[in-house]
Amino acid sequence: MDKDLLDLDPPNPHAPARGRLLVSEPYLPDPYFRRTVVLLCAHDKEGSFGFVLNRFIDMDIADLMENMPPIRSRVSIGGPVQSGNLYYLHTFGDRLEGSAQVVDGIHMGGDFEQLRAILATDPKLAKHVRFFVGYSGWGQDQLEKELSQRSWLISPADKRRVMNTRLKDLWGDTLRGMGRAYAPLANFPEDPALN
Repeated sequence: MDKDLLDLDPPNPHAPARGRLLVSEPYLPDPYFRRTVVLLCAHDKEGSFGFVLNRFIDMDIADLMENMPPIRSRVSIGGPVQSGNLYYLHTFGDRLEGSAQVVDGIHMGGDFEQLRAILATDPKLAKHVRFFVGYSGWGQDQLEKELSQRSWLISPADKRRVMNTRLKDLWGDTLRGMGRAYAPLANFPEDPALN
């Protein structure tokens, strides 16, 4: 018999790990993480951290950092931790000194002065960088507890989902991309009481 397509509690197919996506369950009550997709950049026994991919602020990067070249780049709200700091993901690989690979084709951090010089030389290269204000963090065993409470589903990350800041509904697109068992969750109403 086929899986019930109205089952709103499908299994969590993957374990948390660097380079995976946390996709909030549609009924997650936390208003900050409601309908978010988070790229996990680190996960170990000490805890986890990552960046929310589908929350943005209405500011230019030049408003946040001095001496930035005039680039067009949406700035994301990576999370509530260290919200005064700027972080970035990029596809320049290890050509940006000090960066660390998070998932195939995507690196995090690296020499900021070198990044600024690259963008000053050719501002069009900004399409290869995503900037975040703050990050999302979980202490030891905190993420595992949230997973046991069905707060998150886990999906493999890919470059398109991580680097595309123009996708209208990353949350729903990611759920539908996870397969038939997860697609109905993408249509779950924001407020079930209104149905």
